[in-house]
Amino acid sequence: MQNKKKIKILQINKFYTPWVGGVERVVQDIAEGLNDKSDMRALVCQSKGKAEETIVNNIRVSRSSSLGILYSMPVSFDFIFKLWKLSKQRDILLVHTPFPLADLACLFSGYKGKVIVWWHSDIISQRRLLKVIEPILRWLLHRADVIVAATQAHIDHSTFLAPYKNKCRVIPFGLKFSDYEQVSVGNYLTDKLFNKRHKKLLFVGRLVYYKGIDILIQAMRVVQGAELFIVGSGVLECELKARVEAESLGEKIHFLGYLPFEELKAAYADCDIFVFPSNVNVEAFGLAQMEAMFYGKPVVNTNLPTGVPLVSVDEKTGLTVPVNDADALSTAIQRLIDDDELRGRLGANARQRVYEEYSFDRMIDRVYGLCEELVNNDNTKPPAS
Repeated sequence: MQNKKKIKILQINKFYTPWVGGVERVVQDIAEGLNDKSDMRALVCQSKGKAEETIVNNIRVSRSSSLGILYSMPVSFDFIFKLWKLSKQRDILLVHTPFPLADLACLFSGYKGKVIVWWHSDIISQRRLLKVIEPILRWLLHRADVIVAATQAHIDHSTFLAPYKNKCRVIPFGLKFSDYEQVSVGNYLTDKLFNKRHKKLLFVGRLVYYKGIDILIQAMRVVQGAELFIVGSGVLECELKARVEAESLGEKIHFLGYLPFEELKAAYADCDIFVFPSNVNVEAFGLAQMEAMFYGKPVVNTNLPTGVPLVSVDEKTGLTVPVNDADALSTAIQRLIDDDELRGRLGANARQRVYEEYSFDRMIDRVYGLCEELVNNDNTKPPAS
């Protein structure tokens, strides 16, 4: 009996690990999760520099040359040629958007096979760029056989997806539980406290404009009985540190910078409350919420019209507050600090929710099932309205 022919998949994204980002992590997870079941390749760009062919954890990664990054997008003419070349022998293109260069490259490639668009978020900040690339983006959405999003909110609140709801699917992100079960460093945050009786608040993410860290710092002015640990780096790091110093909050707020995975796990495991104050719709899900919830930590998040408040649910696994409301944020944090029973109950619910809803294996099974459906059914693509 002949072995079943593997589906040939080309994942397309801006970057690939070691570039740090939520989308890049999803791309890597899908690539590695499907590698045994499929013939998987990834096409991405260098942030700057010459083209390179690499093998990362048994995944073939083609990195196109790039002149640099403009409007959060690599400038790469090489990428268009590589997509044209690599797509010829692929059954499925899995395109992670927003990535206007990929939209353009797909248009020029003349590719006739199946296309999955994974819609991570609308384009929010680059409005001038959007006016130029919107026709190509809408072409790709029309061309796609299936559009995938991590939550229903991605679909319902998108300004682009309304005409294509009949070909949208929801596939939540997932965690590899085995990667998080072993924590090698104990009392990681406790040892850094100025006051050992204080509760430990944790933020994890890039220090960029849409994370709402300035609102969190403002909230910390009035929070009592806790210290905040900020994990991550980014363009706002110096500005945020200067603000903390100017407001004499140095004994309440610690900047830990980028942490390797083992230390990051230790930080999650040792915190009491996870805070996720993102304030712009470009924050579409929040993988860091899932990580904290795995360790049984309640989350304080914001009611963005995205997937953020659907990951951790208000009054079930944490507390949800209005966007850009420092008073509401501080009140929610203080409520969890002061109420041990509430903090424990929401944290236990959070861990249960991750196990029930956000399994890596479930995500991979759904993605692979979709790929099988596409290659086995020429009628999968419904007519666009």
